[in-house]
Amino acid sequence: MLTNIFTITHSDSNGRARTGVMHLPHGDVETPVFMPVGTNATVKALTKDDLEEIGFEIILANTYHLYLRPGSDTVEQAGGLHGFSGWKRNFLTDSGGFQVWSLSPLRKITMQGAEFRSNIDGSKHLFTPESVVDVQAQFNSDIQMQLDVCSGYGIEKKEAVRALEITENWAERAKAEWLKKRDQGYLGMLFPIVQGNFFEDLRARSAEFVSNLDLPGIAIGGLSVGEPAELFASMLDYTVRLLPQGKVKYVMGIGTPDYILDAIHSGIDMFDCVLPTRNARNGSYFTHDGNLSIKQERFARDFTPVDRECNCKVCRNYSRAYLRHLFKEQEILSAMLASYHNLYFLHNMMHEIRNAIRENRFEEYRSNFLTRFKAGNIR
Repeated sequence: MLTNIFTITHSDSNGRARTGVMHLPHGDVETPVFMPVGTNATVKALTKDDLEEIGFEIILANTYHLYLRPGSDTVEQAGGLHGFSGWKRNFLTDSGGFQVWSLSPLRKITMQGAEFRSNIDGSKHLFTPESVVDVQAQFNSDIQMQLDVCSGYGIEKKEAVRALEITENWAERAKAEWLKKRDQGYLGMLFPIVQGNFFEDLRARSAEFVSNLDLPGIAIGGLSVGEPAELFASMLDYTVRLLPQGKVKYVMGIGTPDYILDAIHSGIDMFDCVLPTRNARNGSYFTHDGNLSIKQERFARDFTPVDRECNCKVCRNYSRAYLRHLFKEQEILSAMLASYHNLYFLHNMMHEIRNAIRENRFEEYRSNFLTRFKAGNIR
């Protein structure tokens, strides 16, 4: 193993859920872990002090956006992402492959790399697996992702095969470049990405390929791209079974309680999503009884907290009526408080899940949580 960053501390005796610790350059991270998305080196509507107060040990930033603005040289001169943003704990950076796929209508994918036009000004750029490793090293990312080719739900197998062939080539080249950076003193970790779309034989091929690369962790991509929830769960479960147990595993782009619990059930350790903060800006709050839409008229004189069982400062200090007022008046504070609550809710949920796993009752916790969450009638 190139670098051993993961220690499994307990495996639930009734399934594949497990707790662990990732050992990273800016501190240890307990798993399972939800990672807030800070695309532009900031989690929208929250300060780094808010994130520290909640207790997060790792957040995300995005290579595509930061490469375009303010530029990797600027970030490097500021002392990497940690110096630039003031966040002193860990950063995971996405490679930008998903953004090239989703944001740039004019893109060209070849074995050389991904050519695309900026969504900001239309300027032309080329990402290669080597250049993306170099940019993330400039960021001083604690975990960086390989450049991969994303593919959508419903494509033909021929297209999925081609995307996988390129992703495999890029993974090998990314590893070679990462090893050079390690020799130069860079301490961050590189994760390869399992692809293969929704074809089991391609998933199996990709899982074997990334396992043989023997990198510090493994990410699972190409899921949560518009497929039915049942297919997401079955394909994720199928893929995880093919991966080495001792590696930390990261499924990209999920951030609702039901998807998170499905992932942990399958043996996933890490996940991220913009959804908790995006929903917050639209007035949607996580509660134990489902999603609460604060904009509804029936909350206009409701002076109870969003969630009576939540101990965050929002639920301790503000009523549904006041939070609805903020949202209806388009006050900036509305996004700030809702984002804080939603991330606190998920962070606390992770704490409860880790305790449940240690006590070999994760499946019971999962069943009870989802029964109540899905039956909630306060939407």
